Amino acid sequence: MSRYRLRFLFQELDLPLGVTTIGRGLDCHVTLDDPLVSRRHARIVVGADRVVLEDIDSRNGVLVNGAPLRGQKLHGQTQLHDADRIRIGAQELVFRDQVLPAEMPLHRTTGDLRLCAGCRLPYPREVLSCPACEETEQVDEDTLTGSGRPGASNLRLLLDALGRALALDRIGDAQRVVRRISEHIGQLVAAGGSVDGKLLDALAAMAAELTVSSHDPAWALWVLDVYRDANQVAPVDVVERLAEVGKAAARQPLSALGGAR
Repeated sequence: MSRYRLRFLFQELDLPLGVTTIGRGLDCHVTLDDPLVSRRHARIVVGADRVVLEDIDSRNGVLVNGAPLRGQKLHGQTQLHDADRIRIGAQELVFRDQVLPAEMPLHRTTGDLRLCAGCRLPYPREVLSCPACEETEQVDEDTLTGSGRPGASNLRLLLDALGRALALDRIGDAQRVVRRISEHIGQLVAAGGSVDGKLLDALAAMAAELTVSSHDPAWALWVLDVYRDANQVAPVDVVERLAEVGKAAARQPLSALGGAR
């Protein structure tokens, strides 16, 4: 007998027979508060003898073990196997297929997961408030989620989300992501942590790209402030690149500026 589960951050969710939907909408069984996630992004269908993951015509697609699901032979569907890693937006989920002894119950439902609007940790939807911070608010907006704890791995996820937004020319989403990155770095520094210089340099390159795409020089200035907040000095080549794109953006007509806030 098999017990199918979905691991997400610090929680695991039992997958019952039938359909489990994943997306940004609050009506989904697993809600991911991420601007790169569609309101109804994907679904997992548990059948009698197999489990299938399906992309529900999402805007940004689904990756399974690093490969785009839309490239699969089943036109956006694939059968899941134990330890498959599912990437939806900036979030990674792990599928588990565990064999149980015959005397153990097949399902022990843990409930649907939702993300806390305060600390961003997942917890069962049926719980009235977040067990970590007691936040009760439920939101359904275009914001990116972290794991609720500042760290380098979360910053890499945020940078990955920013890179995807820029690649898709979704400037509004990119601007929301960089604001979350700024908050994240501020929390990390306040907690006594440090920021990897290579990650900051990668952020600077993306900020330069955002400056060019939005014609807004404020983003070049913003990333220099991020270096300062992280108690680091930007490399000379980074400063020169940001100055170059910032001056070019400043020459654009004011009507073209998106505005960094």
